[in-house]
Amino acid sequence: MATTLGVAAALLLPLQAIPAQAGLMRPVLQLLRPQVEARLASLCVGWLGGADGALAASLEKPCRQLAAPVSRCLVEETDASSNSLAVVTDLLSGRLGEASELVVKRCAARLLGLPPDSLRDVSLLDIAHQFKPPTQAQPPGPQSR
Repeated sequence: MATTLGVAAALLLPLQAIPAQAGLMRPVLQLLRPQVEARLASLCVGWLGGADGALAASLEKPCRQLAAPVSRCLVEETDASSNSLAVVTDLLSGRLGEASELVVKRCAARLLGLPPDSLRDVSLLDIAHQFKPPTQAQPPGPQSR
């Protein structure tokens, strides 16, 4: 699979600047969706479960269930984008570029029931910060006398 992705990346990189028509990249996106879904589920478990192994284990199924509609949204929004080729290139290279960030913001808005472009001017870090669980104060340790 890694070889297939490498070949796809090599073929797609020279075309990065050419806007793709909607639907043109859908087969590639569908091919990558299971990997995106697995990565999203893993990030969800790690983010919410932290170092608590029992909690992480209990979160695996709910995180997989959450990752499915998110990955579908990402495929649909990327497919509808005029920059789907840039998004696929970002995905294959493991980075989040400008086109990819816009797709993520549109999905976040869509999944939250907001208008599609309502998060366009908000940074992803600000969005993530809003959903980050509050840090709990550490209980005071033993005091030395």
